[in-house]
Amino acid sequence: MPVRVKICGITNAADAIAAVDAGADALGFMFFDNSKRFVSPSLAAEIIRELPPFVAKVGVFVNASQDFIRLVLETSGIDTLQFHGEESPQFCGQFGLKVIKAFRIQSHESLHNALSYRNYAWLLDSYVDGQHGGTGVAFNWDVAVEATKLTRMVILAGGLKVETVSEAVRKVRPYAVDVSGGVESVPGKKDHAKLREFIAAAKSVT
Repeated sequence: MPVRVKICGITNAADAIAAVDAGADALGFMFFDNSKRFVSPSLAAEIIRELPPFVAKVGVFVNASQDFIRLVLETSGIDTLQFHGEESPQFCGQFGLKVIKAFRIQSHESLHNALSYRNYAWLLDSYVDGQHGGTGVAFNWDVAVEATKLTRMVILAGGLKVETVSEAVRKVRPYAVDVSGGVESVPGKKDHAKLREFIAAAKSVT
């Protein structure tokens, strides 16, 4: 089965529809107000209403309060939660939805913390001091290969782009890949040609 592709940092309906038309399996919406790709719950709801039902709608949070997450759930239409902060396994699991837990990878030792989150998908991103993701920086894919021996649900992120995603999928064999900046013209605005090329390259690996 071809690798699944998640396009993160969606801020408008045109980009969302272009991603879906190109074959994206999931779209990510940033509910973190320090992000250049932040969207409000109401804007996310407007975009999600334009989407077909078979695409996963992922809400991305960084150390958000339980009340804010529940507000987003009630108003936006997301069906999956992605946590990029220091959220505990218990916190992640209390909302009754599928969960993706992100880990910022520095070395093989970075996987130790992930073992407490075995019930959830693992999104492996690059460690950049002071940033919680969306850095455009790659990390050592050997760590991701190691992660696939621990769980089937590895989502590879961190600096992926059209030129590198096929190699990454071939080497790591992740469940999915995640991209944001690698398919943008400017932060928050997707380049539709890059979207198509990225998704095609990722799914071309057999």
